[in-house]
Amino acid sequence: MIHLMIMMLERVGIIVILGFILAHTKLFRQALQQPASYKGKAVLITIFSLFSIISNYTGIEIQRNIILNNDWVFEIDPSSSIANTRIMGVEIGGLLGGPIVGAGVGLLAGLHRLSLGGSTAFSCAVSSILAGILAGWIGSYFRKRYRIPTPRAAALVGIGMEALQMLIILLMAKPFADAWALVSMIGIPMILINGSGSFIFLSIIQSIIRKEEQARALETHRVLMIADQTLPYFRQGLNENSCKSVAAIIHKLTGTDAVSLTDNKKILAHVGAGTDHHIPSKSLITGLSKKVIKTGYIMKATSQEEIECTHAQCPLHAAIVLPLTSNGKTIGTLKMYFKSPAGLSQVEEELAEGLAMLFSTQLELGEAELQSKLLKDAEIKALQAQVNPHFLFNAINTISALCRTDVEKTRKLLLQLSVYFRSNLQGARQLLIPLSKELNHLHAYLSLEQARFPGKYEIEIDIEDSLDQIEIPPFVLQVLVENALRHAFPKKQDRYKVEVQVLSAESSVYMKVKDNGRGIAEEIVTQLGNKPLPSKEGTGTALYNLNQRLVGLFGQQAALQITSGIDNGTEVSFQVPLKQMKEGEEHAEGVNR
Repeated sequence: MIHLMIMMLERVGIIVILGFILAHTKLFRQALQQPASYKGKAVLITIFSLFSIISNYTGIEIQRNIILNNDWVFEIDPSSSIANTRIMGVEIGGLLGGPIVGAGVGLLAGLHRLSLGGSTAFSCAVSSILAGILAGWIGSYFRKRYRIPTPRAAALVGIGMEALQMLIILLMAKPFADAWALVSMIGIPMILINGSGSFIFLSIIQSIIRKEEQARALETHRVLMIADQTLPYFRQGLNENSCKSVAAIIHKLTGTDAVSLTDNKKILAHVGAGTDHHIPSKSLITGLSKKVIKTGYIMKATSQEEIECTHAQCPLHAAIVLPLTSNGKTIGTLKMYFKSPAGLSQVEEELAEGLAMLFSTQLELGEAELQSKLLKDAEIKALQAQVNPHFLFNAINTISALCRTDVEKTRKLLLQLSVYFRSNLQGARQLLIPLSKELNHLHAYLSLEQARFPGKYEIEIDIEDSLDQIEIPPFVLQVLVENALRHAFPKKQDRYKVEVQVLSAESSVYMKVKDNGRGIAEEIVTQLGNKPLPSKEGTGTALYNLNQRLVGLFGQQAALQITSGIDNGTEVSFQVPLKQMKEGEEHAEGVNR
């Protein structure tokens, strides 16, 4: 028995080494992150089926209680069986991928084991399928509480699945005496080795995933820190003074060898190596920067020739160049330089991409502030551009809290926050926008709110497909939904529900936001939208201003209609004739021109 256990340890070592290599591949990590997708399932079934098939080939043949030390087993004598680690691959596949993956791996591994033959071929095939399904169910249970099952859980499941296989061999293999002799010989070694192998395999995967998550958390923290420190300067726009301060901050916090910021023609700031010839205001941008400005795409270079610097002795031999955009136009570049291509790692690339997105948003913030001073319709534009400071602080606090627990969700929320601010800025310069953009803005707002209060709000959005491109005033739906979330519900209410509808009604477009909140007294309903109504929870200015905008653009027939009653919820709706909406579009184009 000890001799068999030592031989099986050698086989487990092969699988563990393969698992270590596998855990470092991008394809496998992506499949682990999305095991419910078709691609994720296919990848996991393929990988763990191969593991189990390799385990069959490297198994140890047992012939009449005699151990045959073969390197590879391609065919088994009808009176023989094999001791292997097949169940470990099936079990881990089920734990990581769920019942479908477990069943798929078990079926393929079982069929392959059946093809090899031997006295226990059929019972081993059956046990493989059952083990895959059971491990998949257990894995689904664990995934609801953890990202992946713990190594201890994997070891226990591995022991259980191998014990199940021994039981099935006893029940199905004939004659029973031979089956009992075989199980007595291989049972304990296979149970212990498969359990230990599962523990080691999951420990390796968990360790690598945690390391990757920590790296992403640190990266996110760096991005937020840089964004916080550079915000005051970028809001001044792209000029030499602001860019010099920004470049110094990025150079200090990223560890790059040099950082440059440019407009469309010349270098505005350069900090780090190469300052002798990358001279602000005097040096023109490099050829690589010109390509980025022309295409609007991120580009990287791993040699001085690709950078296209005209200085022969330039010490910078690698770079990533990112476009800085404002209102959909590339207005400059951010360049992060390295003396060696080795410094341009994937982590640095992802960091640079995140910075470019945030910086573009910050530049738009600065441009919006400058333009707002020149707008004749200052009151409406200020209303459209305003960002609730409490909402901003709450969103940042939520994202900060998630940095260490759910990095992927943090990245998605940062993108939604960027969409939210970008929509605010663009809406501040337009009287009408497509409904699709308004919905993007609304979804970004709801993503951030639902991240703060998971499961608190039930939002139903019903938009008629043909209405995606109609033009509506910016923020009308977002303001109504925000108003409902902030004021409609008492703290003790169990179910918070908001419905949003945009439907065509003959020659009009009908829009409605309805909640199931505490409702509003009748004497207040008649005044809402017609004048500001100061109260403990707000001023009523949002509904009043929204009503004024609708009436100003489309006439009195587009005024807000509010129906409510105590404990009966509130419904806010308005209806805009399509003919007048088109006239409003033409008016908006004239104003923008």
